[in-house]
Amino acid sequence: MSTPHCFENPPSKSTACGAGSVQEFGGLTTYVTGPPDSNLAILLIHDAFGFETPNLRKLADKVAAAGYFVVVPDFLYGDPADVGNPKFDREAWLKAHDTEKGSEDAKQVIAALKSKGVSAVGAAGFCWGGMVVVNLASTDDIQVAVVLHPGPLTEDKIKEVKVPIAILGAEIDQYSPPEQLKQLGEILSTKSEQLDSFVKIFPGVAHGWTVRYNVEDESAVKIAEEAHEDMLNWFSKYVK
Repeated sequence: MSTPHCFENPPSKSTACGAGSVQEFGGLTTYVTGPPDSNLAILLIHDAFGFETPNLRKLADKVAAAGYFVVVPDFLYGDPADVGNPKFDREAWLKAHDTEKGSEDAKQVIAALKSKGVSAVGAAGFCWGGMVVVNLASTDDIQVAVVLHPGPLTEDKIKEVKVPIAILGAEIDQYSPPEQLKQLGEILSTKSEQLDSFVKIFPGVAHGWTVRYNVEDESAVKIAEEAHEDMLNWFSKYVK
């Protein structure tokens, strides 16, 4: 059965925009941005609020500006969490949007990337998407992984990781508490001869801070951008 995820602090209801376009890719409706002829690609996997959230689109464009072909598929098939609806059933939603299914869908997208000539793929995921990325990190489908304020992760899943992985966590997070993430980091460190990893806890922020921040809050923007830079630095190290 699916584990509870964070549905608090939904993002702005603003209309999604961005420098890219929405098209079908790998069988899914996808926000695509960046140089289409790049042989380096980044897959961004959204949280429970879906692929249309404005801050996620902005981040995708930022990653694309670094030279990557970026895809942000709609793994929720047009059914993001609608926490403002009093009839919204979290458990039913989670059952309908299992992260294992998300992982299978992601593999189709990665296959489509490789069929168009992409030679290296990095993946980053947020909350729900972070759990999908950890699943992918146990395969040969991606070269590197970044997980930002993930949903609940298990030691067994982390033990299966076989690609370089960075975990960026929040100090205030009941879904992936700092203590737990540090323990997972210790497990990863035992594999240091086989793969590179690091865990970083950001002080004073809560779950979701990298994509659900208030754009008018200067300090919130600054710390989100710090996480974004850490993510980009990790990609530049391994996606080449």
